[in-house]
Amino acid sequence: MSAESPSPGGRSFAVVTAAASIPMFMATLDNLVMTNALPVLHTELGAGVTELQWFVNAYTLAFAGFILVAAALGDRFGRRTVFVGGIAVFAVGSALAALSVDPGQLIAARALQGLGAAGVLPLSLALISGGVAPERRPLAIGIWGGVSGLGVAVGPLVGGAVMEGWSWQAIFWINLPVAVVAIPFALWALRNDRGERARIDIAGAVLAGLGVLALVHAIVRGNDDGWASASVVAELVAGGGLLVAFVLWQRRAVAPLVPLRLFRDRSFSVTNIVGFAFSFGTFGAVFILIQYMQVVQGSSPLEAAVQTIPWTLAPMFVAPLAGLVAPRVGTRALLTSGLVLQGAALSWIAAILSTDVAYAQLIVPFALAGIGMGLVFAPSATALLATLTTADHAKASGVNSTLREIGLALGTAVMTAIFVGAGGELRPDVYVEAARPAVITGAAVLFAASLAALALPSGRGRIPRADAAPQPELAAAG
Repeated sequence: MSAESPSPGGRSFAVVTAAASIPMFMATLDNLVMTNALPVLHTELGAGVTELQWFVNAYTLAFAGFILVAAALGDRFGRRTVFVGGIAVFAVGSALAALSVDPGQLIAARALQGLGAAGVLPLSLALISGGVAPERRPLAIGIWGGVSGLGVAVGPLVGGAVMEGWSWQAIFWINLPVAVVAIPFALWALRNDRGERARIDIAGAVLAGLGVLALVHAIVRGNDDGWASASVVAELVAGGGLLVAFVLWQRRAVAPLVPLRLFRDRSFSVTNIVGFAFSFGTFGAVFILIQYMQVVQGSSPLEAAVQTIPWTLAPMFVAPLAGLVAPRVGTRALLTSGLVLQGAALSWIAAILSTDVAYAQLIVPFALAGIGMGLVFAPSATALLATLTTADHAKASGVNSTLREIGLALGTAVMTAIFVGAGGELRPDVYVEAARPAVITGAAVLFAASLAALALPSGRGRIPRADAAPQPELAAAG
């Protein structure tokens, strides 16, 4: 089959992949643009370290809290319908973020963006999986991962250029023309697949959302209020209790947000563990390092973006290749190698981090980190769906996206807690010594994830057809 042969929905492979990937690119781009803008927002909006965290966490918590609901809505009302609605909500949130004049308004707008992104990212993968012929699916997922890598690469560059040439508000305005193009394109190119038309598990959504919010909020304020304070301990206990109640409710719910039977699949379970740890270790460290380039090295946002190109550009090239060779090489080998490379890169960076380290010394570890990210993006998506039927793809992708976003939020909170606990401030003279233990923690989490990835099936073989149940030999061999 050629690259332009029709998909199961009648559109070409390239058209379906582009229509599902462009909005995902928008959401990925905006998340990293935001990270690059934090030092500027600290100055122009008078935001403190805790508020800077919430510029990121408001997005990720709203995203994580609504993903499972969005997947269930997509199954019931049509995945394309919810996907397009998510693009529209994301665009509205972007406009409100650009119009914000204080940290509170920006945090609220970022939460609205997160709600919109919850309808975009997980359903984009499900729409590709259901809209592309099975024999082309590994390559499509690889391209999907490459587009995500492109968002990683272009995000800091666009953010740096925009902020240097205009203002920080423009990093949100640029989402509107993308949305204007993406919505009609998706309506034309994607079919409106549905899954099981069950009632939405509102009780489960409330339990999961409140549980995650309580845990992250407790971690964010732990250093300020004291980890042994009654309010922090109570919030940690409440968050854990709510999540336990969520799992128990899913066992008895008629239409659970998370069908627990999915976790009987070893590939699905281990991939989710790895995805959580990858986001925790990688993006928690990125939160610290992206500010290091500006606060300590004295780089402008654009200069910092250019300097991190060896890291951010690599996934754009590596992810499609990883997706293409995954059926032959195996997802386990690719994921394990990527996590080890990422952990080694962060360890290397932590070892040489100083107030006057030459940029040339950072190029090789940055490149290793980028290659490691690229080796994780596409193979993890392939491993997640490898032995599941198409009917489960939206919920499976929703679970994985939720855990990844929780990992990002908790990783950012924990790394910041370590940084602040070590006496760190946004000043060059005290930043490095506090940043080093945070980055080392991220590396340790990634090495632990690489050990967990060894429990994956090998992942060699062709993805099952969209209308077929998982084949026993593929389930056994991966």
